[in-house]
Parts: sequence; C-alpha cells; structure tokens
Amino acid sequence: MNTTNSSLSYDISKNPQGGTIIRFHGRMDSSSAGALIEDLSHYFTQNPPGDLTVDLENVIYLDDFGTLVLVELRKITVKDHGEFQLLNTSEKIREMLMFLRFDSLFKKVSFGKKRRQGVFVRLGEKTFDIILDLKYAISFIGAIALSLGYHLLHPKALRREDTLDYMQKTGVDGLPIVALISFLMGLIMAFMSSVQLEQFGANIYVASLVSLSMTRELGPIMTAIIVAGRSGSAFAAEIGTMKISEEVDALFTMGFDPVGFLVIPKLIAALVMVPILTLFSDIFAIAGGLLVGVFMLDLTAGAYVSQTIATLTIFDVFWGVLKSAIFALLITWVGCLRGFQVSGGAASVGQATTSAVVSSIFLIILFDSVFSVILRYTG
Repeated sequence: MNTTNSSLSYDISKNPQGGTIIRFHGRMDSSSAGALIEDLSHYFTQNPPGDLTVDLENVIYLDDFGTLVLVELRKITVKDHGEFQLLNTSEKIREMLMFLRFDSLFKKVSFGKKRRQGVFVRLGEKTFDIILDLKYAISFIGAIALSLGYHLLHPKALRREDTLDYMQKTGVDGLPIVALISFLMGLIMAFMSSVQLEQFGANIYVASLVSLSMTRELGPIMTAIIVAGRSGSAFAAEIGTMKISEEVDALFTMGFDPVGFLVIPKLIAALVMVPILTLFSDIFAIAGGLLVGVFMLDLTAGAYVSQTIATLTIFDVFWGVLKSAIFALLITWVGCLRGFQVSGGAASVGQATTSAVVSSIFLIILFDSVFSVILRYTG
C-alpha cells in the first residue's frame, strides 16, 4: 500500500520475517497527523499488523503531532498483541521522542504493596541520615566561624543595611509579643505563688520569686522560644526559598560567599537584639508581678520594687543575658542551616521551617539545662 500527501508519504509492506513494515517519507507534523491517524486506524482495523516495525529513515522532521501518530500505531500493535519497533531514527528524532517521554508512555504502573523494611534497616538508614546531618551541621559551624572572622577583620564587608533591617524584624517587631507574654508570665507566677506565700504572711517574697525566676530562667527561655518561632522560621524560609530558586547558586557564581552574604547579618542582628529583648522581658514580667502585688496582696509599689532590687544581683541579670546570647547563636545557626538544606520544591521549604523551629526549641531547652547544672556547681 502506498499513500502520499503534500508533506508526507508512506508505504506499508509485509515483513519477510513476519509482521508489517511501514515506511514514512517527509515531514510528520500537524499538517498530516490527523488524516494519517484516521487512514492507518482504518487500514489496520481490516488488516491487523501483528508485529509492527516503523522505519523513520526518510523522515526529515518530527514534532509532537508526528509523535502522536507513533503513539497510535503503538496502541494498535499492543492491542493486537504484537511488538512495536522503531528503525533508523535520526539524532533529532531521538531527542524529540526522549523529550516527549515516548518510551515511558506505555510503562505499566505498579500498584503492588511496597515491602516494608525491617526495623534494623530503618534504624540504620535513620542513623546514617543523622550522621550526615551532623557532619553538615559541623561544617556549617566552621563556615560561619570563618565568615564571621573575615567580617571582624574587614568590617566594611558587612551588609549594614540588611543587618539593621534584620535587627528591626528580630527585635523591634518582636517586642510587643515578648512584652505581652512576659507580662502575663509575671502576673501568673505572682498570682500562683501568692496563694501559698500568703498563708505564711510572706507576700513580699512574691517579688523575689518573680524577679529571680524571670531573670535567670524564664526570661531568656521565653524570649528565645518566641524569637525561634518568629525569626528562626523566617531565616529558614528565606534561605530555603532562595535555594530552590537557585539564587544561592547565583550568589556563588557571582563570587559572593553565601554564608557571609546571608547568614552573618542575621547572626549579628540576633546577637544584638535577643539579649535586649530578654532585658525587656524581665522588666515586663516584674511589672506583671507588681500589678498582682499592689492590687491583690496589699503591697506598695515602693516595697515591691525595693524587694526586687534587694533580691537581684548583677550576676543574675548578666547570667540571663549571657544565656540569651547563646540562644541567639543557636536560633540563627539552626534556622540558616535548615534553609541551606532545602532541596526540591515548596514542600521542602515548609519542612525546613518546621524543623528549624522544633530543633531550635529543643536546643534552647537542652542548653538551658546545661547552664542550670553549671550554675548549680559553680554558683
């Protein structure tokens, strides 16, 4: 059988080895694809091809419409329980078929139940992932240390405007929520402790309890957790989004150090603002306790403030500020680390953000426990 049109011709013959051979000549494009599919479907309905071989040696052009012709021929062959084969495909045609994923169109998707891995296999994989994550985290610490040292020796290299912007986002914008939560924390502690202390006529020691617990423990912890939720997650999301959009690779290609460009401004901003937020947290917590002392315990404001000053020492305030600075380092390190570990799409950014917050809170509590032990045996 021989058929021709303005841009394409083809002939069909029997294969001496069995089956059918169809040879195309010319351009397999949109101008011929519709009529060609109709003609070949009608022909092979009356003459089943068996095994079908398609010779593309004389095809000078193939587009997605021409590929659709090959798809229909393959469907007809598979329906007739035959084998489909392409011969003499040029490099351009192979590239087009690969681009359109021609070979994968007929792969059967397996819906079989995935075999569950053993406990020891999963434990080994998880351990291996943790080791790799730890290795990357340690190398990231080294990169931050080197970049920070460079910026200390070359202060002009610091992105001052971005640093000030991060200071505002981390500190100024976070002050209202820190103040509110700290005020409520002081109020709650004063109210709960007064229930017991009032029985012994020791209302004045409510001021001591609130001030000491907030400056040494709760103030730094609550401030760090709030900053981790606000700024740590923002750091991870910002860098993660830049990572999947290949902006980080672009910085490296242009000769910038991604750690110095993205991490150092955030680190300096957190180191400056988190201790300041901690001091404000202490003040607002004491104010919350003062409110309870004045209106519920019949204490004067002067007596409450005097007891607070008598209880606190410079070491107590300094200890809380020191811990908050360490917490700021942890929050920035974990947030930026998770951001740089992002790969894939938007879902990976969400996972990195969640991981940054959870990991930061865990490390904050862990390090606070270490500080408590140190204070117990050295104080």
